[in-house]
Amino acid sequence: MDKEQFRERLKELEQKHENLIHRKNVLLPSDDGIISRYKYPVVTAAHTPLFWRFDLDYRKNPHLLERLGINATFNCGAIELNNKILLVVRVEGRDRKSFFAVAESETGVDHFRFWDYPIDMPPYHPDETNIYDMRLTAHEDGWIYGVFCTEKKDPQAPESDQHSAVAQAGIARTKDLKSWQRLPDLKTPSSQQRNVVLHPEFINGQYAFYTRPQQSFIDVNDGRGIGWGLCKDIEHAEIEKEIIIEERRYHTINEYKNGLGPAPIKTQYGWLHLAHGVRMTAAGLRYVLYTFMTKPDKPWELSYRPAGYLMAPLGEERVGDVSNVLFSNGWILRDNGEILIYYASSDTRCHVAATTLDKLVDFTLNTPSDGLYTNACLRQRMELIRRNLQLDSQID
Repeated sequence: MDKEQFRERLKELEQKHENLIHRKNVLLPSDDGIISRYKYPVVTAAHTPLFWRFDLDYRKNPHLLERLGINATFNCGAIELNNKILLVVRVEGRDRKSFFAVAESETGVDHFRFWDYPIDMPPYHPDETNIYDMRLTAHEDGWIYGVFCTEKKDPQAPESDQHSAVAQAGIARTKDLKSWQRLPDLKTPSSQQRNVVLHPEFINGQYAFYTRPQQSFIDVNDGRGIGWGLCKDIEHAEIEKEIIIEERRYHTINEYKNGLGPAPIKTQYGWLHLAHGVRMTAAGLRYVLYTFMTKPDKPWELSYRPAGYLMAPLGEERVGDVSNVLFSNGWILRDNGEILIYYASSDTRCHVAATTLDKLVDFTLNTPSDGLYTNACLRQRMELIRRNLQLDSQID
């Protein structure tokens, strides 16, 4: 194309991008009374700036082709800072390598725009192949910490094995999400760690982490669930002992694996947690989101665990790079009690759903726990039916 055609095509692309950024989101009615989804994803690959993807120099790219395409934007950490909602998004290029980038919004539900530059995260290992899924924690020590997965090829795997990997928990800290200090990776008794989350408060003067210990990158049959451990020095973080606080269980939503999502929210009843649970189906793995509560003074002791899931993939959420997946590593409690849950669907795009702290606490404390056996679960439902029918007869 000639220069005029180049300019016209670029103008069309810019207008399309701006229309997407400025699209107003729509709150959908809630069927379960707990969660209200917003209609449109808040961040997609198309939200990334054109100058991240295209070479805009006519001399070098006269056909205006994408040079460095974006495959997906998902699994975002979230924080409210200076009256803005900031998402640290996992951005995956077409080359499968992920990096972190900040998307900013005043509303928290739409108009998200990426900062000009992605986060220039310093590497800790020279052979660090990929980083992803950052959890943000505003810690009482005054720093904002990002804990994320850092992955490299398994050095013990044979040359023919180009799949096996070693995952650890990377740690970085910042004051403004612009300048980051990379700290040494977390050391634990387990050879693999993913879905690690920093607790926002000191516990007995120590830093506390929620972990997911396992010995294999893919096969989690040697991992028992969500763990907990303490470390004295965040600048050389090492957990000497891990305990399991939320176990996987047979024939439940987390029979295959589970992991904590964002840092927990402190309530008068304890620490409210959002986690993902995974079960195996004939069509593959299914990821859902669920809640549980731990004790106020003992965040490593579970106090309430409602049965089943809070959210599962619906409609178009079920389709993507890795289908039938919901994953969340970011939520925000607003001053008015509203909670915004940022979740990714099928490893492809970021969404937001709204609820309130009161509703989530009510759901977590008052929903029956899993009876684990059909007869016990049936008894729960029969009792609910009986009570409701009695209410109907009283009203009549």
